[in-house]
Amino acid sequence: MLSLWTQRETAEFLRLTERTLERLRVAGTRPKFIRIGKIKAIRYRPADVEAWVASRLVGSTSEEADNAA
Repeated sequence: MLSLWTQRETAEFLRLTERTLERLRVAGTRPKFIRIGKIKAIRYRPADVEAWVASRLVGSTSEEADNAA
């Protein structure tokens, strides 16, 4: 069965607030997400969240992340 995380679970994993995760989503600099149903519930696949974290890897504070989105 496919595992999907809620916004709260994703925020906890990333150690961010849910509001920060929402802001990242609006800005387009967030992990990929899934919109479900008429209420447009937001869910995240753990693999997508982990891939987004890996894409943010930098070697020094003067470097930009390789992939901003």
